[in-house]
Amino acid sequence: MTRTITLLSGKGGVGKTNIAANLAIALGRQGRRVLLVDGDLSLSSLDLLMGVMPRHTAADVVAGRATLKESLVESYAGVRVLPSSSGDDDLANLDDFRRQKLFRGLNSLGDSFDLILIDAGAGVGRNVTSLARLGGENLIVTTPEPPSISAAFSLLKILDRSGLDRAPGIVVNQATGSVEAMECWNRIVKACKQFLTVTPEYWGWLSLDPAVPAAVRSQEPFILSCPNGPAAKSIVRLAQRVLQNDPVHPPEGVGRPIGARERLAG
Repeated sequence: MTRTITLLSGKGGVGKTNIAANLAIALGRQGRRVLLVDGDLSLSSLDLLMGVMPRHTAADVVAGRATLKESLVESYAGVRVLPSSSGDDDLANLDDFRRQKLFRGLNSLGDSFDLILIDAGAGVGRNVTSLARLGGENLIVTTPEPPSISAAFSLLKILDRSGLDRAPGIVVNQATGSVEAMECWNRIVKACKQFLTVTPEYWGWLSLDPAVPAAVRSQEPFILSCPNGPAAKSIVRLAQRVLQNDPVHPPEGVGRPIGARERLAG
């Protein structure tokens, strides 16, 4: 059965797209048939990071100029990519019917893939929440920075209202170590337990690594440009968690006690 994992973030600049691309490659290297979908319908970037030059994009699918299968392109480790487009007002402002038709059309690919990873746009727009409600798993990317933690909580609040079938996961990017990552997760969980009905699961963390921005500048996945670096090792670890389908739960009370005012501010 095909698993769908949608990567989300409350704000931009947290490394979500980078994680999506490198995670897809790590899973592909494990022999999984992976489809990577650029769900940012107005500001595409996965095609650059994955080294593909698409003939068709999601815009062509919506306009009826190409089918989903015709729009897929092969990239590293056998990963198939469904690119989006940039600066397309029509695609950025899809009505509900066409949006659902595009996203639900992924189901028509049937058993062609083991995993579908969707890189949603940042924030809480309608395209993002529609992707989150597809019925698969949701993975929220945050960093230890207070604005990122606050944005992740805001996103969780909106997802909580939409009545998801399962709790989203949290992955902490750009962490200096497991202690900082778990403290970040703990802050979010404490706020959720007080204000929401959903409690996110801990999926792990990725190391702060200077090789990552260098890879972004060279438009190359860091798992390829620096395979032995901290970030690459972290993404392999995250891929293993995904394949286990059993997110790691840190022990209760990890991190220092957090006061009400600090919960979201860090």
